This record gives sequence, structure tokens and C-alpha cells, in this order.
Amino acid sequence: MRNRLFVVLLFCTTTATAQLLHTSKTFSIDDTLRGSITPERAWWNLRFYHLKLSVNPDSRTISGSNLVRYTVLEPYQTLQIDLQPPLEISKIEQDGEALSFNKKGKNACFISLKKLQVKGKTETMTIFYAGKPKTAKKAPWDGGFSWNKDANGDHFVATSCQGLGASVWWPCKDHMYDEPDSMAISINVPPDYTDVSNGILKNVDKLADGSQTFNWYVSNPINNYGVNVNIAKYVHFSETYAGEKGDLAMNYYVLPENLEKAKEHFKQAPQMMKAFEHWFGPYPFYEDGYKLVEVPYLGMEHQSSVTYGNKYQNGYLGIDRSSTGWGSKWDFIIIHESGHEWFANNITDRDIADMWIHEGFTTYSETLFTEYYYGRRAGDEYTIGTRQHIRNDAPIIGIYNVNAEGSGDMYNKGANMLHSIRQLVESDEKWREIMRGINSKFYHQVVNSKQIEDYLSTEVGRDLSKVFDQYLRDRRIPVLEYKIKKNKLTFRWQNCVGGFDMPIKIKANEDWLMIYPTTVFKTQKTRKIKQIELDANFLAKSIDIINNGVQRF
Repeated sequence: MRNRLFVVLLFCTTTATAQLLHTSKTFSIDDTLRGSITPERAWWNLRFYHLKLSVNPDSRTISGSNLVRYTVLEPYQTLQIDLQPPLEISKIEQDGEALSFNKKGKNACFISLKKLQVKGKTETMTIFYAGKPKTAKKAPWDGGFSWNKDANGDHFVATSCQGLGASVWWPCKDHMYDEPDSMAISINVPPDYTDVSNGILKNVDKLADGSQTFNWYVSNPINNYGVNVNIAKYVHFSETYAGEKGDLAMNYYVLPENLEKAKEHFKQAPQMMKAFEHWFGPYPFYEDGYKLVEVPYLGMEHQSSVTYGNKYQNGYLGIDRSSTGWGSKWDFIIIHESGHEWFANNITDRDIADMWIHEGFTTYSETLFTEYYYGRRAGDEYTIGTRQHIRNDAPIIGIYNVNAEGSGDMYNKGANMLHSIRQLVESDEKWREIMRGINSKFYHQVVNSKQIEDYLSTEVGRDLSKVFDQYLRDRRIPVLEYKIKKNKLTFRWQNCVGGFDMPIKIKANEDWLMIYPTTVFKTQKTRKIKQIELDANFLAKSIDIINNGVQRF
């Protein structure tokens, strides 16, 4: 129930600016119905799901139901639930009565309620559905079910649905702004198979036909795309981690042939937990535990059920994405996807246009993990090394209310923006307090970009609004234009948004000093110098307007 307010749409000047900087694109009715808080969504507040699902890997079909419990915020008689074809809803019931419904667009189901919906009342309904769900062609990026086989020819099945949406495999209120307070997940699988989903395993029901139903319970708010199903002939091992909030259950589910390899390689999981609790505060889901689950695709940040497919090697499929050597010292998927437990699962964006909140901070968590174990210089080098992947093709913030993410630069450019802001703090301990504070202030909340921007401005002690406009809503890298003449340094920001005023550290001779450029030339006296050097920790360029030299980031 992270949605506490009855809201429909929220606009601001910065939002409009972001929209203008994007290449024009035509959006469909499906984009709007998925990406906006429609009147049929806004009047009810999600409280609880109970997803019951039977999975038949042989026929690649599923059938089941989802119970939805909600509280009425304002009286209304039509409710929107989303389910993507080829799956079909067979019936919907409330208080034992069948309800009529019709579809708008491809995915939105509008349900006509018979019972008078009274403000403040809590109601339930159950949606029954079945079919052959979309098969993921390139999981986790396009989403759906992955129907694979392991080395023994046994079924190896998993779901993933970020971006495409959870409604690709189960009926739900498929928008980021509203989450249930808790959730039950009951998955029926063939004999000898195990399902691993989110939360704590309550029990396993053995049926007369030999199949088993695994009953999981999530006691914390959970976003839709964080819900998952993983089916295989898993083997299991576990450990208890002594964390900031006490004992944390850490469970691992892997294919039998990888058990010994996993026991060694997954030692990185408690190392991750130690580093991230240091930087971000307590793991956000102690009650639900932490799981690392082997899957047939690369991996994903499913809440308390992080999926893993990096082939038991360090780096990103063996590659150091920073090209510095530091990224080869740890497993990218274990670190990055687990970092999402704090940024995506604990703190969730309200609209995927603000997905940088998930990906920028989580990409920066790679830096902080590196720094925790290998030192500040290693973390700096890692961050700077990831800039080779920045494209500057479009703004990081997408277009609101139409289910449109911004540029993929939300990962590496987002992280480098945060690293630049960190330099303004000039205290590692203060930066750590800010990182922990953000997870405390917005604990288990859905937020928008402005909330995060305002928080950072307040805690850094400087208005960072133009910094965010530059890096989130504009695609250009700012350039420090300068000249040195008669022991005077003249400088200004160029190639930037109006009013851009980020301070930056420079090296003049052997001395480092902070200067405070704006978009208007400033001049200050210096000792005799010929050239300056930007602190490489800032995501910026410089150009000597006398000698016409360009220093690139």
C-alpha cells in the first residue's frame, strides 16, 4: 500500500523541460493505460495479493488466480486490472458474484463492480486466468517466461518482466505507484521440482497427483516486477548473516551440478551484504530473508529472490566493464542485482521515467562495494572507467505517464553524476550518512525524482537543481571554458543548461582548489600557471579558449 494519496497526475516545469528534450515519439492507448494513473486505478489503494499459479513446463502453459485486496479511497464502480495476451481472464468474482469486464487496448481490463464501493472500506476480488504466456526471447530485457532445460534435460524455468511489466504473466495493478503491503505466492509444480519465489517459504503442500505447491509469503511491500517464479530440480544451502538488524537468513538455490562451485562463489553474497549495510543501512527485508537463485538468464533484482545467471565468474560474463581491473575482482550480477534491494525494491520509482533512481544508484553501488574492499582510489578508478559506456544520446529521465524509460545512460551516467555530487561533500563519512539517510527517509516508499533531488540538495547543503537538470534532463556533458592571462584565471560553464552552476575542483600547478563557475565568465587571481587540470572525479570536460585544447572526461 505504498500509495497513500489519492493522486492522478503531477506535472512540474522540470518535467516539461525533460519532455521537450526527447525525440518526438507517438504513444499508443496501451502506453497511456499502462503508464498513467487512470481514474480506474486512482480510486483504490492496493493492500494485498495472493497469487496462485499452476505451471506446466511440458505444455508451457499456466493457470491460476490472483486475489486482490484493496481499500476504497473514493467511491467508484470501475476498476482496472492489467493482463497481457495471449493470457486470458476467464472470470472475475467479488463476494461470490461473477463480474462483467471489458478490455481497452490490448492489456487493460476494466471491471464493472456490482457492490457499492464505500470510502474507507476494504474489499477483495479474485481474477481467474490461464493460457500460454509470452516466451522471453532475450531475458531479462524483453520479459516473460524462460522455458529452458538444465544439463540433465530437466526443466529449468524462470520469469522476468522489468519494463514489459508483471502483467505479461499475472493479472495485477501494473503501475509502479502502488504496491501491496504484503503478498502470498502459491506455485504448483510437477513432481520432484522446486519453485523458488519471493519471501519466506511457509510450507509445501503435496497433492494426490504427485505435484507440489510451494507457499511463499512476502511480509513487506513489493513492486510488481519484483515478483518471480523459478522452477528447477534445485539443491539448497544456506547460512545466517549477523547483520545490523540481527540474524538474516541467506538462502541459495542452484542446479545440482553447480552446488560445489556455488558454495565457493556465493561467498561474495555475505561480502556484498557487509559492504552495502555499511553504505546504505540495514538490508530492507530482514523478515523475508535474502535468496540468490540460479536461473537460465543473466539475472534480475527480484525482491528477496535475486536471480543469478553469470556462470559463476567475476565481472559481467567475465568482462570488467570499467576496463580498470577492479571489476574483475567481484561478480557483477551478485553485486549489482543485490544493490537493487536498496534501490528499486526498498526505494521504488513512481513512474519508470524516473528509472535512474533504480539504476543510477545501483550502478554507483558497484563503486561503493569496490571502495569498501579495495579503497577510495579503486572506487574512483572504477567509476571513471565506466564512462566509456556513456552515449549521451538522450536525457536520462524519460517521458512521464506513458511507460517510457529514458536513456540507458541512467546506469553509468547516473552513477557518474552521483560521484560528481559526492566531490562537493568533501567528506567520505558525510557521504555515507547521506546514502544511509536516503534509505532511512524513503524506507519502503515509492518516490519521484524531485523527492530524491530535493533530499540530496538539502543534505549536500547546496541547491543542486541545475546539476540535476544538466545530467538528468539534458544529454550534453558540460564544458569548463577557461583562459589564463597575467596570473588571472577566467572561466565559465559552456555546453550546458541555463544557470548551470556546479562547483568543480581543479589542479593549478601542484595545488588543488575548488572553483565556482556559472554560465557567466568569472575571473580570479592565481599564482603563475600555464594550464589547469580538472579533477577526473567530475563528469565534465574543459577547454582552454586561448590554446583551444580540450580535456575530455
